[in-house]
Formats: sequence, structure tokens, C-alpha cells
Amino acid sequence: MEGFAIIVVVLAAVLLAGLARRYGLPAPLVVLAVGLGVSYIPSLNRVEVHPDLLLGIVLPPLLYSAALSSSLQDFRASFSPILRLGVGAVIVTTVAVAGITLLIEPGYSIPAALLLGAIVAPPDAVAAMAVGRKVGLPRRLMTLLGGESLINDATSLTLFKVALAAAGATGTLWSVGARAFALAVVCGVGVGLALAWATQLARASLRDPAVDTVLGLLLPFVSWWLAEEVHGSGVLAVVAAGFYIGQSSIHTTVSTRLHEEPIWASIDLLLESFTFALIGLQLRWVIQEVQVSPTENTGKALGLTGAVVLTTLLIRPIYIYATEFLASLPIGPRRQVRTRMDWRDLLVTSWAGMRGVVTLAAAAAIPVRADNGELIPGRPTLQLAAYAVAIITLLLQGLSLPTVIRALKISSEDEEVQDQNEEARCRLLAARSAAEVVAGHVAQWSEIMGPEQARQLARRTTQVVLAREAAAATLLRPDWADHVDLDEEIARHLPAVATPEAAAAFSLRTAALRTEMIQAQRAVVIRESRAGHLNDTVMRRMLRELDLEEESMEASWTSRL
Repeated sequence: MEGFAIIVVVLAAVLLAGLARRYGLPAPLVVLAVGLGVSYIPSLNRVEVHPDLLLGIVLPPLLYSAALSSSLQDFRASFSPILRLGVGAVIVTTVAVAGITLLIEPGYSIPAALLLGAIVAPPDAVAAMAVGRKVGLPRRLMTLLGGESLINDATSLTLFKVALAAAGATGTLWSVGARAFALAVVCGVGVGLALAWATQLARASLRDPAVDTVLGLLLPFVSWWLAEEVHGSGVLAVVAAGFYIGQSSIHTTVSTRLHEEPIWASIDLLLESFTFALIGLQLRWVIQEVQVSPTENTGKALGLTGAVVLTTLLIRPIYIYATEFLASLPIGPRRQVRTRMDWRDLLVTSWAGMRGVVTLAAAAAIPVRADNGELIPGRPTLQLAAYAVAIITLLLQGLSLPTVIRALKISSEDEEVQDQNEEARCRLLAARSAAEVVAGHVAQWSEIMGPEQARQLARRTTQVVLAREAAAATLLRPDWADHVDLDEEIARHLPAVATPEAAAAFSLRTAALRTEMIQAQRAVVIRESRAGHLNDTVMRRMLRELDLEEESMEASWTSRL
């Protein structure tokens, strides 16, 4: 694709996605549908993108951004179902699709059939999570879909890499595949963690928001390409790096955290819009490629495509219902009692199997020849089946998923109540910590203005901080209104002041004081989250509020209390 054509597609896709978001429509599906319709304009030339652009440029930042914003706390709590879907379901789907492919086209090689299975196996959670956020899908299901998407992308692209290696290598499929898989996993994860550690160390040393942000933007690309150079899995490297940086973000500067969030949101919108537009624009040409290929039978190709689509639609619910009994097994880092999903959760999870970015990128990356120079059999048909699976699942399941969720009356009200309880409690704890900071300065202030005035200043400052957080806690939990006694809280944190015999010179710097109070509040929020008393989603919301306050210290801090 020429540079100008890429710009036109990107601009049109982003504007279309913006309109869809403006009117509350699922942007990925709208962009896909319009792209599909535009592709049949008679005078339109084929829109082609080099596979390396999709695999090495588009995919890494999307995977990294998803890992960056993932909650490790929720991921651990849902580790067993995420592992079942992210690894088990991908392997089962890959084998099932490969079996159907060989049954319909016995002339295909086993690696070629597994190649198709690996391409269509991973669901893309972008559309599903967009729908889930809009209709209030519970966090337990959002975590499951998001965690599955990260793990299944890594699993499927690793299997894709293994199948390609087996297609062009000598030796048995299993021996070649086992070696390639082990190398991909070990090198991929190792490279990702090593680069993330080095990046975080550099960011902690430099503490320059602009440099920190650039290092974060470069990390997914460097992780991907370096891992691929050493025959590791690029996707595993990117996911590992994203998880590490995401969990270490609390140690970066406030400006870095505030700068990075909107940048990654914009990158996600740009790349997702472009990719879904490309899916729609490609189908017409993939069909034509099958029709003009001298080695392909159009009827058989369409029959195989239909069979693969049907298999991918059916195998997911069959697998999910058949393996649900494993939910109660103590699998994962936390040996705790696992609760099994009810039939409504299982149904929604089964239907949220839309394919997308990874399927498109892997399908476009199928080489004409294997490493040994031999042609990969049925490449046009493999691509047709993969594109059809992506488009049909996105339109069929994506458009109907909101109706399914509403019909089943699934909501997140219980989680919202729990979040409100945790946030209200944490706000009061953080306010008390800030009040202790103020109390610690009373003795120094006494040297400047006298004990009584210092005490009055501390009382007013403490009163404002406690009153604000108590008001927020009461809005979250109205029944707490009678349990927050401000006078008692203030008295607790302002003991009798004794003028010290010797005190260091001190100047009243209100911004520095407020920064110290915010840091104390931030420490409480992080501590409560690490102790498991505060959900990561709530923690990030509260940290962002504190970050914004600290960032705005140039104005009068008293006007914001």
C-alpha cells in the first residue's frame, strides 16, 4: 500500500470510529462494515499492506497497551479460567480446525492445517470489552475476556510460529514443534522482562516525563523485534514487558503517568480503526485471489471456509461448558476457593468469541513459501477462511452480544457497591494520613508564628482535607454520614503542641506541604491495594485524582481543598 493510501484509510477509519463513538455505536464493527461495503466499489484498487507492517508495527503497541492497563490483582484472581481459555481453548480450537481442514482437503499438509487453526483460534476482546463497558458487564467477566485475549494472542502466535517452522523443516512435526515452542516461550518472556526491567531502571533514574514516555513508546517495538531476532515469541515479549511496566508505573513520575495514558488511548484508537478498516477492505480481493488461482477450487474453498467458520463458532461454547468443572481446582498463584460461573456467565463468555486484529495480521503474514522453499499449499484458501472467520464473528457475535447481555440481565451492581465501600474506606484512611503530615509540621510552624496560630492553621488545614474526603466517602456510602465525626478526627491528629528547644529554619511553602500530603495519601492507596483491600481499578482511579492534584500545584493549593 502506498503511503498516501495508508493515510487516507487511517484518516477515514478514525473519523468513522469517532462518529460511531459519538452516537454510542460499537466503533470496530461500524468501521469493519463500512470497509466491507467500500471494498466493492468497482473502481477501487486493492488495498494491500505488507505483513511485517501488521505483525511488527500494528500488533506490538496494541498488545502492549492492553497488558499495560491490565490488573494483575484481577488477573491472579481469575488465573484458572484465563488459563483454560487463553491456552486450552486455543489449542483445542487449533486442533479442531486443523482436523476439519484435513478432512475436507486431504492434500494439505498437517503444518498448513495447523497454521489455519492457529490463525483463527484467538478471540479478540477489543469489540467484546467495548460492548461490555457500554452495557455494564461485571468486572469478573471483563477481566476474563481481557486476560484471555492477552494469553490467547501469545498462545496462537506461538503456535503460528511453530507451524511455520514445521512447514519448512526436516524431522517430525512434534520434535520440530516442541523445540520451536520452547524457544519461543523462554526467549520471548526473557527478552520482554529484561527490556522492561532496563526501561524501568532508566525511567527511575532519568525522571524526565518526555524521555520516560518515549522509552515507553519504543519498548513494545524493541521487545518484539529483539525477541524475533533470537527466535523467541515477539508477542510473549511484548505482553511480558507490558505487564512489568504496568505494575511498576506507580514508581514513575506523576507527569509520566499523566502523559502516557492519553497517548496510549490515542494509539489504540488509531491502530484499531486502521486494522478493522483493513479487514473489511481485504475480503473482496481475497475471494478474487481464490477464484483466479490455478491450484484452487472455488467451490471447495468456500466449503472449507464455511466449515471453519462453523467450527470456530461451535468449539468455543462446547469447550467452555465441558471444562467448567475445572474452575474449582486450586490452579494458579493463589490457593483459594474458586467459584464457578453460572449459566449466564458461561453463555456470555461463549458468545464473546469475535476474532479480529491477530487473526488478520497472522493471515496476511502467511508466506508464499516455507523456509525450505516449498510452496505452502492452499495459501489463498487459508487466507479466505481466516478473513471470513474474523468478519462473520465480528458482525454476528459483535452485533448480537449487547442483546444477549441485556436479555440475561447481567449487571455489575454488586461490584459497584463493593468498589464504593473500598473507595470510601480508603479515602478516609488517606485523609487521616494527610492529617498526620500536617500534625508533624505544627512544631516547626510554632517557631514562626507561635503555638496557638500554628495550631489554628493546622486545624483549618486538617479540617478541609478531612471534610473533603469525608464528603466523598458519604456520597459513596450515605449510611456513613453519622459515623464520621470531624471534630473527633481533628482532635486525634492535633495533640497539644510543645515548642521544641531547637528547630531547623522553616519557611511556609504551601505547595510543598500539599505535595507531602498527597504523597502520604498515595502511599495509603497503594498499600491498601497491595494488601488486597482495594481493587486495582479503584486504585488507579484514585491515583489519577491525586496525580492531577499534584500536577496542578502551580495554582493556589487552597482553592482545590
